[in-house]
Amino acid sequence: MEAATPHLTGPPSALPYGQVLDLLAGIVHIVGWLLTHWYVPALTVVTLWGAGELVVRQLAVRASAERMALELIPTRHFEPDLEEIFRRGVQLARASTSMPWWAPRRAKAVQIRLRADGSSPLRYRIEGPAGAQRLLSITPFGPQVTVKKGRPIVDKPREHVVRAEFILRGNPTASLREVPLEPDPLQPLVDAVSDMRAELGDLADIRLSIQRAPKWSLRSRRMQLLGVARRRERKEAQRAARWVRQDATGIEDSLLWQMQQLAGGKQRGGGGRLVMPPTPRRVDPEQALGKLAADDHLVRVQLLVLCASNVEGRAHARLSQLQAAFDVFGGESRWAMRGLLVGPWRFGADRWPSRRGFERRWKLGHCQPPRANWMRLDELTGLLKPPTVHCRLPLLAGDLPTFSFEDPDLLLQGIYYGPDGHARLVATYAKETLFEVGVGKAGGGKTERALAQAIAWAHAGGGLLFVDPHRDSWPRALPFLAHDHLAQRIALIDLNASGPNPQVSSWNPLGMHQGQVAHEVVEAVGDGFASALGWDDASAPRALTILTAAVTVLVALNSAACRAGRPEAQTTIFHVRALLTEQDFRTAALAAVEEQLEEETRSWWHTVFPTLLPEAFAVVLNPIARLASSPVTRAFLSRPVGTYNIRAAMDSRMVVWVCPGGNGPTDRLLTALLARDLLRAGRSRRDTPEEQRVPFRAYFDELITLTGAAPGTIAAMFEDFRKYKVQVHGMTQLLARLPLAVRLSLVQNASTLASTAGSTAAISPITAEWGDQPGADVVAALDRFEHYMSFTVQGRRIGPVKITGPHLDAVFAHLARPGQAAAAERTAQALAKARPLHPHADPTDDQRDDQPDPLSRFLTEGVCATSAAGGTPTDHRRKKRYQ
Repeated sequence: MEAATPHLTGPPSALPYGQVLDLLAGIVHIVGWLLTHWYVPALTVVTLWGAGELVVRQLAVRASAERMALELIPTRHFEPDLEEIFRRGVQLARASTSMPWWAPRRAKAVQIRLRADGSSPLRYRIEGPAGAQRLLSITPFGPQVTVKKGRPIVDKPREHVVRAEFILRGNPTASLREVPLEPDPLQPLVDAVSDMRAELGDLADIRLSIQRAPKWSLRSRRMQLLGVARRRERKEAQRAARWVRQDATGIEDSLLWQMQQLAGGKQRGGGGRLVMPPTPRRVDPEQALGKLAADDHLVRVQLLVLCASNVEGRAHARLSQLQAAFDVFGGESRWAMRGLLVGPWRFGADRWPSRRGFERRWKLGHCQPPRANWMRLDELTGLLKPPTVHCRLPLLAGDLPTFSFEDPDLLLQGIYYGPDGHARLVATYAKETLFEVGVGKAGGGKTERALAQAIAWAHAGGGLLFVDPHRDSWPRALPFLAHDHLAQRIALIDLNASGPNPQVSSWNPLGMHQGQVAHEVVEAVGDGFASALGWDDASAPRALTILTAAVTVLVALNSAACRAGRPEAQTTIFHVRALLTEQDFRTAALAAVEEQLEEETRSWWHTVFPTLLPEAFAVVLNPIARLASSPVTRAFLSRPVGTYNIRAAMDSRMVVWVCPGGNGPTDRLLTALLARDLLRAGRSRRDTPEEQRVPFRAYFDELITLTGAAPGTIAAMFEDFRKYKVQVHGMTQLLARLPLAVRLSLVQNASTLASTAGSTAAISPITAEWGDQPGADVVAALDRFEHYMSFTVQGRRIGPVKITGPHLDAVFAHLARPGQAAAAERTAQALAKARPLHPHADPTDDQRDDQPDPLSRFLTEGVCATSAAGGTPTDHRRKKRYQ
């Protein structure tokens, strides 16, 4: 049997030599053709790239067609912590992916927009995909930030526009500098736009786009950085080896080394010393990649800036300011403007070819950041939130309007100096400025500011009452009020009896010839006495009852006289004594008004009054006797037909200056009567529809003096007058010295709080209302005419901000008419029907001795509905006793 021969399988036969040559020839032919016709593959690649880019752009435009905008408005005390800010950053990163699956990467971004145009300090907006609105509407900041739907912004074309794109320079793996939250990281940007002026067309718009990091791009960036790190290590190792070899060669060639060789009996061989070069160190990925080592919370960012203005040079200057502001965030890595600087020219986003891409990204909100713009969310802490409580915001025209002379809608407040030193007269809206409080030491500028405001208001056609117990304000304001168009609107009520021939106007608190309501007049007089004398139902019930009953009869008698067309027959406050102590006059007066009095009042006069002893009237008669003992107050209050009518002044836009005579007991009583009459007149405007009530302002200088006479009355004004369009401005040196009721009502309802310099104890109540920002020590160090003030503008509080009080000689220099001041004062006294204090000096005085008493004739002739009973005194001697 033959043995089987095994079949051995060898390696495949090699490719024939001819085929190899043919293959090489084909490759050479293809390469030659490509070299000859290189434009064909190049054109193909360009065509494919262009078609792909066109498709991507169209998809991106379609994806960006529906975008949303949210505007974040922080409260004054907004103070987030790092965790809240970080959570907001996570929200923004997640919201950037709220797009359809087919949307290109460049359209998947959320944009933080910081905008300033001179109308607001810094508007903070979030713009992004429409699908992200629900996610971003609820912020981790809670009620401290109000989120509103942002309206589209349409900018008017500006003459000068500059654009810039910022990229990260320096160490690409290092983080930006960690900026603390106090002061606010946004402060440098706010300072850079703090001097913007809307009237010049200034605009600064910063757009920071955030995009979630794509994995493939992140891996590519990491590989690039690791490759760079390895090449760097190899270069370092090569450099170190080169230096080692140089050092070894230098040692062997040195004389000392040769002597050592000879001394040791060693001969140098053919080879040199064996040198072991250093090996490259192993690259640590975490150290080499830095902030890119971890995948968590990495985003790509794009920072675009546009500045514009209608004035040449301002836009470039603004961009330089913003560039300096971004330098604050720099460390090993920093923000730098992208582009090439060649001499004075920069070839970047503002020039071809980059400008077109900038405009497209700006308009559509696309994000195509440079490769270097990788950041972690904690690096963006300062930009992920609106301005906080630690940010000093500038005061712009949009916050506090600029004052315009003769504009009745604006109320002058003072001079504001912007960060650039530009001075601007600022104002508040008159309809919103209801009550004002000014505090500070004497001579600090409170009265000067109030005078400037009152003068401006008068020239704008407004009516006002200025009450100054010291009269210093009148001669100060007179030269600026001495204008023909104001001549028939200014009245002076001067009770200081100054000068060689003093003149005094007149007022009858019981008068009914001006259409007053009887029970309101009775209440006003009774409350005026009670507030000045400290009467109440517990301490002086009998005095209140007697005075009220007497005033009720006299007011009823005056009503009857006015109805009969005999206003000159009215009684005055001095007839209270005659009614209580003169039997004949009391009998005639009660008979004349018997039918007008209520049953309870008639019963009191017939049953209770006869039982009273004469000593019971002293508490009522003593203050009236003090009023009669002063020639000024007697002349002011003794005329039946008084001229002073504050209700008519309110309705006719009069400018009334009232100067009480001092702060003694008699003066306090008169001031209390005037204050109560003002309260009555203001409340009486309820008979006029609200839209027809003319705004009227009352200025009270030296509130301590005025409230000492009528604390409850002044407090009621601050509580009630808003309804009747009467605004009150009060000035005082010490808020703590005001009665508690006045102080609480004053601060609670104040639209404007102002403080000049003073002691820290005196200023602390005001600064406490501001949260001690600024503190009392800062306000106490103010210079003269400087104020810290807070305002109410468009329903929100502005300030406190430092305001310089307007000085009349500077701000109103164009209104000064010192040569017409004397004539204007005479006109103001004539309009108030002021008469010489001494009757014999006035030949037209209607109270001469040769004339019969109108009141006596009125009672005697029986003009009233019921005839007067007998015994009515008619002679001049009896008339003098009545008064």
